[in-house]
Amino acid sequence: MKFDLTNQARILTVVSELSRNIYRYAGTGHIEFELVEQARKKGIRIISTDEGCGIPDIEKAMQKGYSTSGSLGVGLPGVRSIMDEFKLESTPGKGTRVEAVKWQLR
Repeated sequence: MKFDLTNQARILTVVSELSRNIYRYAGTGHIEFELVEQARKKGIRIISTDEGCGIPDIEKAMQKGYSTSGSLGVGLPGVRSIMDEFKLESTPGKGTRVEAVKWQLR
């Protein structure tokens, strides 16, 4: 599978943002990559998992411009906007899991 340059940059940006969130908010975690196939599409799923403090208000965290660290607040909303699928699960005190998929049409 080969993504065009634009989608390669998007995928790289997502990995960078998710890695930065693990480093900044959780301290430790990991990122996994899975090749996925569905109907007439192939893609890549990026899964970020940590056991940090979690996100107490997911709705607020997904608003562009919101930040608890003084950053620009575009990380998670940016990931959601540039990927084709996005799923965020977080439990305060237990950690966060983000799944993001970028599809490539066959």
